[in-house]
Amino acid sequence: MGDVAMTVPVIKAFVEQNEGVKITIVSIPFYKPFFEGIKNVSFFEVDVKKRHKGFWGLLKLFPDLKKLNIDAVADLHNVLRSKFIRKLFALNGKQVAFTDKGRKEKAALTSLENKEFKQLKSMFERHIETFNKLGFSIDLSHPNFPEKAILSNDILKISGEKGNLKWIGIAPFAQYESKVYPHDLMQKVIDELALNNNNKIFLFGGGKKEIEILNQFSNGKQNVIVVAGKINLQQELQLISNLDVMLSMDSGNAHIAAMLGIKVITLWGATHPFAGFSPFNQPLENCLVSDRNKYPLLPTSVYGNKTVEGYEEVMRSISVESVVEKINLTLF
Repeated sequence: MGDVAMTVPVIKAFVEQNEGVKITIVSIPFYKPFFEGIKNVSFFEVDVKKRHKGFWGLLKLFPDLKKLNIDAVADLHNVLRSKFIRKLFALNGKQVAFTDKGRKEKAALTSLENKEFKQLKSMFERHIETFNKLGFSIDLSHPNFPEKAILSNDILKISGEKGNLKWIGIAPFAQYESKVYPHDLMQKVIDELALNNNNKIFLFGGGKKEIEILNQFSNGKQNVIVVAGKINLQQELQLISNLDVMLSMDSGNAHIAAMLGIKVITLWGATHPFAGFSPFNQPLENCLVSDRNKYPLLPTSVYGNKTVEGYEEVMRSISVESVVEKINLTLF
């Protein structure tokens, strides 16, 4: 989800700065709301469950896309399926380009020996390079963000009117445990923020287990609201666009909030913003990282899927006080 959300600022800037060019996003239907409202952008829904499933499905996908009279292909995902499709277009004489994810550089950054600890290109820069190869230029220095969404009655029944309250979003989960702030510490963060009656806190997540944890976080607090399981993705985007700040792990919710122009604070465990995945248009100081003095091998993983013995508790080196202070400084 985060990978797709990170393409949105680039796509939006591209169509704004290159008049007369249309883009078709090719992805699964779930991500369609990310691109709604962006001029000259249409969405092609890939049916990975039926028509476009598996190898034979890819052979059907190509002629389906060919009907759109595509002039060039920008492969921003660069995985096996997208490589196959772009090669078919190349064989048909179309110009193609793909995003170099910098795997070698990222391996050096996360290596346990002879680590090269330095800032790598952001994914936004890498996507821009892809469009450069196709002959287009993109400038992200002055981004335009969408207006705050008008909340529907269905959302307002959950959120209530904003008024003068500060709306804080918290997304305390990630795909891998190495990127998740310990639940006992997150509970303290929420408890501290909830003491201020001018704050209203919205908890994001998904799935039965996560909702159970979120309900524990919110227990007994009238100004802490669990939205997980109550609204769909499009409604979540509308709610997030009205937040004052989002607290997230190194995960998709950080990138969703950032693409909407919301201030984002991220917490980093085994991973690190130097790998190029810090949220769009956010200052580096809003990335609270685990203590490298105590854990010098950090970062140990690009995506959080690798664990190192003795590094299971690195996120405990990010204090509750520092998280709350950063949120308060961002709000006021």
